[in-house]
Amino acid sequence: MHKLRQNLSHLYTVLFLCYLIAPLVVMSGAAFNDSKLPSIVPWKGWTGRWFVDLWNDDRMLMAFANTLWVAAAVAVISVIIGTAAAILINSISGRVRTVLYSMMIATILIPGVVIGISTMIMWTKLGGALFGPEGKPFPFVPGLHLSVLGQVSYIAAMVMLLVLARLQSFDPGLEEAALDLGASHGQVMRRILLPHLYPAIFAGGAVAFFQSIENFNVTQFTRGGADTLTVYVFSKVRSGITPTINALAFLLICVTLVLAVIYEVNRRRRARIEAAREAEARRAEEMAEVTGVA
Repeated sequence: MHKLRQNLSHLYTVLFLCYLIAPLVVMSGAAFNDSKLPSIVPWKGWTGRWFVDLWNDDRMLMAFANTLWVAAAVAVISVIIGTAAAILINSISGRVRTVLYSMMIATILIPGVVIGISTMIMWTKLGGALFGPEGKPFPFVPGLHLSVLGQVSYIAAMVMLLVLARLQSFDPGLEEAALDLGASHGQVMRRILLPHLYPAIFAGGAVAFFQSIENFNVTQFTRGGADTLTVYVFSKVRSGITPTINALAFLLICVTLVLAVIYEVNRRRRARIEAAREAEARRAEEMAEVTGVA
């Protein structure tokens, strides 16, 4: 019975991995198929011309560059707001904490279409009220800056949840001890609290970055005349998509895999160093005990 359960578990793992990986393999394979349709069936031979077409597609490259700039801005702003909100919520209690937490979480539950339309209407109406309907200055006109603000309004809440979860393992006694020893609140923040939060902050930044890259609803209503990758792909789907999209997706997958490998190698290296330090500390303690007994 135990062997059957183990075999079923292995079968489920294999099927689950195939379910995740198979679409990526098919999509990547279409980038090398000499067909004008993004498909691997029928296979018409190997080609690299879609990568050349990708390099020559100025609109797609501009949309990709806009996507990276927006994602970077969203990640930075979301990390700042989300981390600050998590620290604030963790430091208060009672009804104020509940209200603030509910307000931050509510943005995740709001549909992206609503956030996009609301962001665009609020800023354009505010600009019209301040400067009149004509000649509204930046930032009261649609553009990628409004896409950043609209995305931050709910992605910051995701970062807050990650940082707040990390804060649950923080010992407040460390802050009190540092303050008793003469450290300022700024020093406590920089040298004790933030180093403990770094893993959650970096994870939140990565989540914010990739959430922004794949966003469509908010960007579609706030972008003005600028293109991002999701908007560009949507426009190509309506007019006729080519395997250049698959070529770009293949490159993104390769970059992601390389970054994942680099992260895992560094993580294992740090784990080995930490394990060596702990072993050295245990040996030092054992030698001190032996010396003390002698």
